[in-house]
Amino acid sequence: MNNYKLKQLELPLGKKRLLLHSCCAPCSGDIMYKLKESNIDFTVYFYNPNIHPHEEYVLRKEENKVFAKKNNIPFIDADYDPRNWFTLTKGMEMEPERGKRCSICFDMRFIKTAEYASKNGFDIISSTLAISRWKDMNQINQSGIYAASKFKNMEYLTYNWRKENGSQRMIEVSKDEGFYMQEYCGCVY
Repeated sequence: MNNYKLKQLELPLGKKRLLLHSCCAPCSGDIMYKLKESNIDFTVYFYNPNIHPHEEYVLRKEENKVFAKKNNIPFIDADYDPRNWFTLTKGMEMEPERGKRCSICFDMRFIKTAEYASKNGFDIISSTLAISRWKDMNQINQSGIYAASKFKNMEYLTYNWRKENGSQRMIEVSKDEGFYMQEYCGCVY
């Protein structure tokens, strides 16, 4: 699978199945390795209507899907609905990175993730977004906790994927796999 010695992870007591929201293969690769090596029952969920243009969205999704398949990890390809994203972020075009628009975007994606999880037998969700040093981990975790709270018996795993050199391993795995390294989160703004 990989050449990295990883610390074993555990889900919170009583939680059995994790739905992992994924934004792209570079952010997801090492996290997928960690979860798989820890024998955690998880599925990757790709829902990112914020990614523009459409060709960028397809590139990120397909690379993520191929990596998941290569590692025998279930992958859910959710709908691409940029109209909904544009509607929710209208009037926030000038918001800075890590501002209100980002919170709205995270909320939208995590609520959809939690909804799918709730309807399909998952009891915990998390996201690969927080591994990026360009993102505010607290902002991401707040959105995840908020989304999970909307569904009965759902929880958001606030694991710090950056610790134990997670961000560095993300780069190493990306290089080893030859992943496309995007230069922006996907947001057209």
